[in-house]
Amino acid sequence: MPSNNPPSSQPTRRLLIAMFAMLPVGIASAQDASILRGVEGDHPAGYYRRAADLFGAGKRDEAVFVFYLGQLRYRTHLAARPELPRDRDAAAFASLSEVVGRPINEYAFGDLPALDRTLKAVMAYDAAHPDAFTPPERYPQATRSIRTGMEAYRQKLLADADQIRAARLRNGLTNRH
Repeated sequence: MPSNNPPSSQPTRRLLIAMFAMLPVGIASAQDASILRGVEGDHPAGYYRRAADLFGAGKRDEAVFVFYLGQLRYRTHLAARPELPRDRDAAAFASLSEVVGRPINEYAFGDLPALDRTLKAVMAYDAAHPDAFTPPERYPQATRSIRTGMEAYRQKLLADADQIRAARLRNGLTNRH
């Protein structure tokens, strides 16, 4: 069916493809519903399991995105529910962050510009797709606090980039960028 819009107001297929190709890996991957299918709306530990599976399958950039989205949502869950027993969700968060997070972070910190883009993509995705498990409208203070913390973390990574790269080299790790 023909459109009433003038041709110049409609993005061309080529333009859309070019715009999609320019998206950071995390954003492009997040748009693929299969990467988060079965995780969205459930307990945030599911993001960690999915990130571990993706990382193990060699989909490392996607794993970084899912891991940090999971971290954002798990931290929000804990901040919103301080009455939870410390030996359950908080302990699971600490364990998952160590076991799943260590290899993912070792990879992610090897390319700080990519990590920066991924953290921005996580924040954008979270804003566009609010967490159903810990809804921002029900827990606005926790949501705001954790999002502010992630942004401060991202900015600190940028400010400390040279020191991070030097520390990686001292520890025998490579810097990809």
